[in-house]
Amino acid sequence: MRIDIGGGVRLYVDVEGPGLVPDGAAMREKPTLICMHGGPGFDHTSFKPAFSQLADVAQIVYYDHRGHGRSDRRPREEWTLDTWADDIVRLCDALGIEKPIVLGQSFGGMVAQKYIARHPGHPGKVVISSTSPRWVLQRKLDAFGRKGGEKARQATEAYWSNPSAETFQVYWDTCRHLYNTQPARDAMGGDRVTMNKDILLDFAANEIRTMDLAPGLARAQCPVLVMAGEEDPICDITDAEEIVAALPKQLVQFARFPNVGHGAWRDDPEAAFAVLRRFISSD
Repeated sequence: MRIDIGGGVRLYVDVEGPGLVPDGAAMREKPTLICMHGGPGFDHTSFKPAFSQLADVAQIVYYDHRGHGRSDRRPREEWTLDTWADDIVRLCDALGIEKPIVLGQSFGGMVAQKYIARHPGHPGKVVISSTSPRWVLQRKLDAFGRKGGEKARQATEAYWSNPSAETFQVYWDTCRHLYNTQPARDAMGGDRVTMNKDILLDFAANEIRTMDLAPGLARAQCPVLVMAGEEDPICDITDAEEIVAALPKQLVQFARFPNVGHGAWRDDPEAAFAVLRRFISSD
């Protein structure tokens, strides 16, 4: 379904599981987990069906970012981290959600970092997964070079230095399988995904190059779980360490996963979902 979040902006939203469940003689309200997908330019389908296993501890809200996937197309001037971060608040207002648990994966993790900075009192908890606070290209070049040799390194440099449909396709064909240590379990880049490559290329050419999200993380007021794979070539473990260092020490939890790449649940679902389940269920 498409939800109007104000100003005629409609986001594609899917909800899994009830928020209110019978518990003996009473009704118990489960927390709401909002899943923000990566990309940019992709959609929420990479969370499915894996995240269904959390539906017993949380009501799960999936959505496509403004301009992405099955959400309405929007003008280029709205393709900013500020706008996407504010959309979390707008979506919660439209759906009547209070104190959500907001999970951001990859690009969604960048949105989550900006959301903490702009709306620190809004979430109940935040999960920041497989992402970067700033874009250090050399780390990506070194990692893809180690994993895929000179061809992968060159494809990475060509795309991120000059984003275009052509350089992206070479990069994706050459490097996508290097993102993870296990064969793909989801539809990332597959036929189920509805893409908007214009946003992908615009963000790669502009805001990602200048963003510096770490300073805003000091404003966090809720528990924050940082998840990172030690073998992630696109969002290096060093990036996660920078995020952890920028967050208030009393609020941050750091889960790092050995032999895991981009999106811990893709390579080690048992360990990743155990960590998520504990974090969601904790007081």
